[in-house]
Amino acid sequence: VQLQASGGGLVQAGGSLRLSCAASGRTSGYVMGWFRQAPGKEREFVAAIHWSGGIKYNAESGKGRFTISRDNAKNTVYLQMNSLKPEDTALYYCAARPRGSVGYYSQPDYNYWGQGTQVTVSS
Repeated sequence: VQLQASGGGLVQAGGSLRLSCAASGRTSGYVMGWFRQAPGKEREFVAAIHWSGGIKYNAESGKGRFTISRDNAKNTVYLQMNSLKPEDTALYYCAARPRGSVGYYSQPDYNYWGQGTQVTVSS
């Protein structure tokens, strides 16, 4: 499984971005997630979504502002980010794990990682 994240960029505070993560390989039934890592900080969980799209998990930092979704026909997961704040500035990574595994919130829960896309929010 290979993951390609895109959609990052420079945006002013209050603006929006939509990140995409295109997956290649067999991802049927996989849980997909987004993490982020700011300079000097540990990588942290942002959101995750089940294969069906019916079950989602969001970190407190993004609740009410970030929405994760997926299009299985395109093998792509999205992260819509609204009302962005300077503290959202980070390198955003997408990740994937098989359905049979457990856990959603920690890096070791995921088997596959994309290369990251930079999000910079100016004040």
